[in-house]
Amino acid sequence: MSIRTALTKELGLEYPIVSAPMGSVAGGSLAAAISKAGALGLVGGAYGDLDWLRTELSKARSESTRPWGVGLITWHATREAVELALSYEPHAFMLSFGDPRPFVPAIKEAGCALICQVQDVEDGKAAKAAGADVIVAQGTEAGGHGADRSTLPLVPAVVDAVAPTPVLAAGGIADGRGLAAALMLGAQGALMGTHFYAAIEALGHESAKERIAAAKGRDTERTRVFDVVRQHAWPRPHTGRAIRNRFMERWGRREEDLDEALDEELPKFRAAVRDGDFDTAMVWAGEGVDLISDVAPAGELVRRIGVETEACLRHASELVRKA
Repeated sequence: MSIRTALTKELGLEYPIVSAPMGSVAGGSLAAAISKAGALGLVGGAYGDLDWLRTELSKARSESTRPWGVGLITWHATREAVELALSYEPHAFMLSFGDPRPFVPAIKEAGCALICQVQDVEDGKAAKAAGADVIVAQGTEAGGHGADRSTLPLVPAVVDAVAPTPVLAAGGIADGRGLAAALMLGAQGALMGTHFYAAIEALGHESAKERIAAAKGRDTERTRVFDVVRQHAWPRPHTGRAIRNRFMERWGRREEDLDEALDEELPKFRAAVRDGDFDTAMVWAGEGVDLISDVAPAGELVRRIGVETEACLRHASELVRKA
């Protein structure tokens, strides 16, 4: 059985699920596994490291038998990175956090479906005007970078503002109940990240995946400290939601002090990332971590979420009774 929405019909999917293009985590094998299972897997190009992109996009293309895609951080993207990604013939291209217009002609010319992620209604309207084929309305509950609007009220507001362009819901959605709820809000599917971070095929460190499976939503917090220490000048109002650790507790709300201490802190942070020391390094994760209890194959996660969504939709129809 499958779920039919505008998204699934457009891209030939069985389930209206898209995996978030998580930088350094969503590699080619993860994207391919998700796509094979009937969802849409996206490679996380993040800041556009060309060597990393070549390696992971090659895997996605060679291992995929169904549609797949790639995503980049828009404000940091370059024409070279976009053109390189397009050379691997993805079926979809996602741009997040910034003005997509400089890259739209090349993406459209390549025949890619253009997915634009937004965090407010006005940016949703701008993405539609720029030519987005699909718009992601991302709430603050999301892991990694985002803004300050909550998913539940944001999604239907964006749906109304950009109709008939299909909208995906994102932020705190980690199971079939969340996907079913997103469909009831008028979305045509959901973008999910944190649950796929905890997939076996994800590139994240095993101890990071274990932290996600053990964490609770209250353990996550939005912060700028990891951008400061990595010297990434993210535009406001974007912050990153991560699992709270000692580094965040030490430097939270002391970003200026951290900036002044970078000569000492940056080498230690890089070593922590290299060694998988997540008392210092970050684990990006959304509030939906309460719903994640194990590390499993990506295809199994897609099927679990799909089956639960179908059950929820059938149950919802049973709630309506004729007088």
